[in-house]
Amino acid sequence: MATQLPPQPKVGMVSLGCPKALVDSERILTRLRADGYAMSPDYAGADVVLVNTCGFLDSAKEESLAAIGEAIAENGRVIVTGCMGNEAEAIRAKFPAVLAVTGAHQYEAVVEAVHEAAPPGQGPFIDLIPQKSAELPDIKLTPRHYSYLKISEGCNHSCAFCIIPQLRGKLVSRRIDAVLREAEKLVAAGTRELLVISQDTSAYGVDTRHESRDWHGRQVRAHMTDLARELGQLRTPQGAPPWVRLHYVYPYPHVDAVIPLMAEGLLTPYLDIPFQHASPKVLKAMKRPANDAKVLERLAAWRAICPEIAVRSSFVVGFPGETEDDFAYLLDWLDEAQLDRVGAFRFEPVAGAAANDLPGAVPEAVKEERYARLMARTEAIGTAKLAAKIGRTLPVIIDEVGEPDEDGDIGATGRSQADAPEIDGNVFLRNVPKSLQSGDIVEVEIEQADAHDLFGYISDI
Repeated sequence: MATQLPPQPKVGMVSLGCPKALVDSERILTRLRADGYAMSPDYAGADVVLVNTCGFLDSAKEESLAAIGEAIAENGRVIVTGCMGNEAEAIRAKFPAVLAVTGAHQYEAVVEAVHEAAPPGQGPFIDLIPQKSAELPDIKLTPRHYSYLKISEGCNHSCAFCIIPQLRGKLVSRRIDAVLREAEKLVAAGTRELLVISQDTSAYGVDTRHESRDWHGRQVRAHMTDLARELGQLRTPQGAPPWVRLHYVYPYPHVDAVIPLMAEGLLTPYLDIPFQHASPKVLKAMKRPANDAKVLERLAAWRAICPEIAVRSSFVVGFPGETEDDFAYLLDWLDEAQLDRVGAFRFEPVAGAAANDLPGAVPEAVKEERYARLMARTEAIGTAKLAAKIGRTLPVIIDEVGEPDEDGDIGATGRSQADAPEIDGNVFLRNVPKSLQSGDIVEVEIEQADAHDLFGYISDI
């Protein structure tokens, strides 16, 4: 008589917050699969549900609490992890039924909590459970053609509005050979775009004194410029270079050294730099670098070396003490900087942030008015930049291919090198061939543009 294997316990996952948290979710699920767990796509089929929370802003905390509440209502067996995990008492007070609460990137603690809540199957057939291998790679929560590559955890800055060091600790850089090995495997498995992420990409390796490791017979330093150069040497199985996109880059002087790599085609000509403000007075109160004129000079120098470079950034409006003159200074600076993509946040007091004790709180109505003015100004800049691309042919990576319409025409959605997934704009394509697939990189002639997106067709068909 045949012996039945015990059913695999199933785990559901709700992942909130930034791409760094998404990488944490991928690692947790990969470890759980190796321990014999299956993944559930819905609440009903899960033996336990993990909620990976965000705790950066009060609005993010509210979203996290709502997700926890929904998971409890729909399933009842919930484990909480992530950045909001440092507020375990508040979570348990609101949701006493939560089984366990762990902090950000505490992988072992999460796995142990899952083992207790839904023990993995044990018995003589446990060795038959698929383990991680080349044939069974890490679980990815992003599409196959792009992957986040986390190079470090934590941050050494003490920005007045931020509590990330309290949530995720000081900077801890991964070994350079481990990062490159992961990148190599991802590209070999089908990744066409690597998105390099951390809390501070420019500081990579500072904590290890930029130690060197052997990589393919040569010594490579744990340094952003060395990492960028090595990533630029990767090739897909088809022999093409993947796109390599740098996020969370603080504008330290050595960032200048990666711009020629973009001009040479080794890196995607894109930088995500969190400037946060331009007024020297506000930047000083934020405990941020305040040499705004130097930044403008460097932007001009970068564009001279690599005209295709796209720069995106984020800004805080309504920081305590921000005057109308400070805000006008920011708007004038943006006019000069001509950034390609801009996001903005209204200042929110976050428990534990030094900014909460600063004088000069800005009224909510003023924050809203300034936010609207900033977004209108940056949208006008972005619209003009996109309009200037009409008539050009640009490389575009395909994210999604649609179904034929009533006339048999097929549309597709992709992104140019100036557009990161889930953050920036899209390129919408018409009349694409049936053979087009997600992850393909094609040449697209741009025929229209609006405030955020481009429209065109594949030029070589």
